[in-house]
Amino acid sequence: MSMSEQQIRSFIAFDLENDSVINRIASIQKSLMQTNADLKMVDPQNIHITVRFLGPIQPEMVEKIYTTMKNIKFTPFNIQLSGLGVFPTINYPRVVWAGITDGADQLKSIFEQLEPQIHDLGFAPDPNGFSPHLTIARVRSGANKQRLVDFVQRQENYDFGNIRANCLRLKKSQLSPKGPAYSTLKEYCP
Repeated sequence: MSMSEQQIRSFIAFDLENDSVINRIASIQKSLMQTNADLKMVDPQNIHITVRFLGPIQPEMVEKIYTTMKNIKFTPFNIQLSGLGVFPTINYPRVVWAGITDGADQLKSIFEQLEPQIHDLGFAPDPNGFSPHLTIARVRSGANKQRLVDFVQRQENYDFGNIRANCLRLKKSQLSPKGPAYSTLKEYCP
């Protein structure tokens, strides 16, 4: 078995765990599809709030990362999911995201507590820094871009509802022809 096969593609995140929020995301995705833009939707069941993407890790790193997670100070908090936007710019949309209003400061605090510890384990600094959001679709080409942009701009205050951030999880992503499957390796529930 090669080294690369043993590696685990991983990230640290909060799960949504709220059906009404997941349903509202699915409903916005249906409307996004009606713009006929060239989009690949993220399965609503797979959507989560990524705190730190780690990439491929060796299995023995799991415990070390879990130790860093347990060093983080936070109490369970509410996250308000609100508004649609795109990365990187409205003229060149590659990703459609749902925004985070309440809870963004707590998420940033968790990221900032994690980051120096993650560097100590040998991970490179996160080149994008931290911008709390949920990816709900990826844009594959410029087809019907203007219709997509118009729709997104009309939904800048769309209310997806609240989730409760109780447990920080180290997640594993397994790619398959049907898309990624996620599972939890470790969870820290203060």
